[in-house]
Amino acid sequence: MNILVVGGAGYIGSHAVRALFQAGHAVRVFDSLEYGHAAAVPGGTLTVGDLADRDALELVLRANAIDAVMQFAAYTSVPESVTDPARYYKNNLVGSLNLLEAMRAVGCKKIVFSSTAAVYGIPDHVPILESSPKKPINPYGFTKLAVEHAMADYASAFGFGFAALRYFNACGAATDGSIGEDHRPETHLIPLILQVALGQRQNVAVFGTDYPTPDGTCIRDYIHVEDLADAHVRAIERLIPGQGMTYNVGTGSGFSVREVIDACRRVTGHPIAVVERPRRAGDPPALVASSDAIRRDLGWSPRFTTVEPIVASAWAWHSTHPNGFEG
Repeated sequence: MNILVVGGAGYIGSHAVRALFQAGHAVRVFDSLEYGHAAAVPGGTLTVGDLADRDALELVLRANAIDAVMQFAAYTSVPESVTDPARYYKNNLVGSLNLLEAMRAVGCKKIVFSSTAAVYGIPDHVPILESSPKKPINPYGFTKLAVEHAMADYASAFGFGFAALRYFNACGAATDGSIGEDHRPETHLIPLILQVALGQRQNVAVFGTDYPTPDGTCIRDYIHVEDLADAHVRAIERLIPGQGMTYNVGTGSGFSVREVIDACRRVTGHPIAVVERPRRAGDPPALVASSDAIRRDLGWSPRFTTVEPIVASAWAWHSTHPNGFEG
């Protein structure tokens, strides 16, 4: 297929681009480069443009005879979404609607959407099922859930085939060390810990040590970025016109903040200084996915199921690219 990856210069999108090429698809990337990196994209595949530009979206879809779309382009900072909700609704929701309308105009009706566990809010039970109540507690989660509903409506009204992949804590880097995580500013736990090992920050903050978990710190489901990319490829190859698929993508296992820090210490051989801080509002004690549905329906299963190999892949990237894609 000819596949357009919107946001394909970003962290998860760039790994999906590689997986698509490896699966034999032709790929075009559309990215504003506001947060993405041109160096993460294979040469000759990038079109620089913005989700707000409906005409640019329609042009790239037509010019490349696109059969299906992967949509990764979104703002993802939960705290920022709370302080600047308009920015998130304009980009994540209105921008995605622009994309859907551009697709409809050119007759491209297949899309895989990068959704999130944030649609569940604070879950009543773990592991979380796809049928668990959707109660987002921030604008970021609301925008993602709204796009899920929009895609379902486009499936009903216009025959779109879609997949919404709700994933948990994306982490790790390409196993060949060539691409990885490079956010400015960085907010994800593993890169923040590794920055301490690299001497780029003095310590890592642990927010809350009194949760009802074995060691008192939050537990999360860490899913390797290459396993996420594999899920996207499997989903896009199974889309059915007029129907939708919604899946959690996680390992089904949770690891605490302290366990991740300890794994980083073992992998890097560096002491990691920790500063304990109060809980952050809205942080659930545990978020762990049930991924039974995607395993059953798409034959997907994660290759990375423990923390140390995930950290090792991230360390291979960060230790050789301490300034990210700038070197």
